[in-house]
Amino acid sequence: MKARNRELTTATSGMPAMDGAGVRMTRIIGAPELNMLDPFLLFDNFESDNPGDYIGGFPDHPHRGFETVTYLLAGRMRHRDSAGNEGVIEAGGVQWMTAGKGIIHSEMPEQEQGLLQGFQLWVNLPADEKMREPAYQEFTAGEVAVEQHDNGIEVRVIAGMTDKGTQGPVSNDYVNPVYMDVVLPEQEIWEQNVDAGDNTFIFVVEGRVVLGDKQRPLAARQLGILRNGDRVRVQADSAARFLLVSARPLNEPVARSGPFVMNTSQQVMQAYEDFANKRFTGV
Repeated sequence: MKARNRELTTATSGMPAMDGAGVRMTRIIGAPELNMLDPFLLFDNFESDNPGDYIGGFPDHPHRGFETVTYLLAGRMRHRDSAGNEGVIEAGGVQWMTAGKGIIHSEMPEQEQGLLQGFQLWVNLPADEKMREPAYQEFTAGEVAVEQHDNGIEVRVIAGMTDKGTQGPVSNDYVNPVYMDVVLPEQEIWEQNVDAGDNTFIFVVEGRVVLGDKQRPLAARQLGILRNGDRVRVQADSAARFLLVSARPLNEPVARSGPFVMNTSQQVMQAYEDFANKRFTGV
């Protein structure tokens, strides 16, 4: 059967937001215009060379029931958590944390000046995995797979596999995610198969792209949802860089409040009680 290209159905630029200890960012998923794209609960873009926008970082805070993914394009951030894990994410590196039944962590800038740029993605966990033991995957830029094409296309593969067989280092059997960072020279075309049942989005970091057979445009700092098909087709209207993120939806009830994402409001209340009574991992 011939592959069918997905078409751009929704585009959004998100809204300004502040989180942690005063970190300024743009919230795109998790905002009123796009509350959720199952299994993606939140997608933030942070980018500033003003230390006042990021220096406070994200001091100790809890999570339960989902995964947090931090991917940096510029700068350095140190992670610590109550399970005893610690590391520094630098440009091109990724940290994929499974909060599971409960963990307390912090993400703090390892710089006092210069550009800090990156993304935070929240990925839901299925009901039967929400109370699993926390887990932690961290990969440096050198450990992230890179695919180079003769025409100048570069694909950094964090999760999933390209059509040419390049496999990302992140392991996740819950939603089989794809997370790729693509550099596309002007007028070049890049195509990638995705599962027809996935929810899929593209976020344009730089430049401008056109998508699908209908050639609908998406500009820098816009997120576009792609639907109805099993292949993504992207052409660079100008030299571009973008993220492709795709995963299988869980199609389960979602109850969320602050740092906790469960299936029922009672489970969320239990999370607050467990946190208050120091029942999280390592506490």
